[in-house]
Amino acid sequence: MDLAGKTAVVTGASSGFGAATVRKLRDAGVRVVGGARRVERIDADVALCVDVTDEDSCVDFVAGAVEALGGIDVLYNNAGLALGRYPFTESNPGDEATVLHTNVDGAIRITRLALPHLRDEGHILFTGSIAGRQAYENAAVYVAAKFALRGFVYGLREDLLGRPIRISTIDPGLARTEFSLVRFKGDEAAARAPYEGVEPLTADDVADCVLFALTRPLHVNIDEMVIKALAQSSGGRILRRET
Repeated sequence: MDLAGKTAVVTGASSGFGAATVRKLRDAGVRVVGGARRVERIDADVALCVDVTDEDSCVDFVAGAVEALGGIDVLYNNAGLALGRYPFTESNPGDEATVLHTNVDGAIRITRLALPHLRDEGHILFTGSIAGRQAYENAAVYVAAKFALRGFVYGLREDLLGRPIRISTIDPGLARTEFSLVRFKGDEAAARAPYEGVEPLTADDVADCVLFALTRPLHVNIDEMVIKALAQSSGGRILRRET
């Protein structure tokens, strides 16, 4: 499927998977509206500020995107984060609320607002995680959020059956992005540790999967795509080189 001339809305577009996907979409001839809180870091055709945890911010974002694009062919719900790596006995309400509202409520909210503007033969994509398929230690709330997102996508597929709209989830494993720096709240040493002794995925690796799903023939729906580093067998099991 040729993407030239299509339109796309990407959340979490200021870094990582979102920024890489925006770049590849534009290279394919797609006009892209990118959204994030750090709007100054977005390199899209149109950059708009959005906080996916806030209803009014999302309403303004989607309205602005539709005004800029005229309609939506691709919606990529990419905004998400994790906070902390600690056992649930050390959890706190602030981290819990931020993780759940960003990963779950945010994706649901943006989808609800954008859906009336999604053209026939459109495509909705979500950034999931292997954490939404297999639990790993010291990440209970993030695991819960990604499992919840997968459940929402399953339900959405049922509700949109019969409409010419494809729905895909991309579930990455360990990837070298700013995700880890956010998770460890700016602690650079802690953020580097997950990548030591292993070659992780890159943001481009994940963006390539997004483009693959988008460019299949219209009768083909890539429901779910799981992508992990060769040295990773599950969320908590990674074979690291000795240093």
